[in-house]
Amino acid sequence: MKYGAMNSPLEPITNEIKAIAELGFDYLELTLDAPNAHYTQVLKEKNEIRSLLADQNLDLVCHLPTFVYTADLTPSIRKASVEEMIRSIETAAEIGAKNAVLHPPYLSGLGGFVPELSMEYAYESLEKITGAGSSAGITLCAENMPPDCGIFYKPDEFEGLFRRFPELHFTFDTGHANIGGDPKSRKAIGFIERYGDRLEHLHVSDNRGRSDDHLPPGAGRIDFKSIIKALKKIGFDGTATFEIFTPDRNYLRWGRDRFKSLWKKY
Repeated sequence: MKYGAMNSPLEPITNEIKAIAELGFDYLELTLDAPNAHYTQVLKEKNEIRSLLADQNLDLVCHLPTFVYTADLTPSIRKASVEEMIRSIETAAEIGAKNAVLHPPYLSGLGGFVPELSMEYAYESLEKITGAGSSAGITLCAENMPPDCGIFYKPDEFEGLFRRFPELHFTFDTGHANIGGDPKSRKAIGFIERYGDRLEHLHVSDNRGRSDDHLPPGAGRIDFKSIIKALKKIGFDGTATFEIFTPDRNYLRWGRDRFKSLWKKY
């Protein structure tokens, strides 16, 4: 398994690459969000980014924009959001990424009052986004979302998603699966068991079951023992990004090392 960390889009990309390399990670997960990692900024710095990644011996995974609204009820907002996603996919390919994490559409505005219509728009947007991924040679890995997104946070909801878009792979987020209180990680195990054949990538963090706290493994209430056993049962050997967003990045390294020790133990 390869272990990675995510940049903060609030900081210059080159500084983030150096910081993540110094912590001993295998790859950078580059989140393509404004202000400092928007695709327009990445394209300006693409030669320096590629050179620095090579110098630091870091592989690359990309994370498509988080703060877009591809299922919004307003056509112009959907159009702009899809355009952001497509341009980001093309940028990921230009800087050498092969895989990119995709947040599926979520309910925004008044979408929660007309979920069937929102889902129709979600699939329309995904048709364009997955098409762009195929054209660019990027493997898109759809991520399970937190419950407050309204859709795509339950294992059952991914059945139709993967049936409709067989080219999609899966990113499993430990933190998202635990929100709502699930001390025995039943929902997490359900995701792993049902979609293990599509699972390419992990987002690893801990929380207390109420919100996406982004704590190191062991600092919250997630049953990592059960999750690791389920991952080993399906033979998972992909990539794992640690989403530990603390001012002191020593907790990021500590969280990775804690997960490694748990992986060896169980």
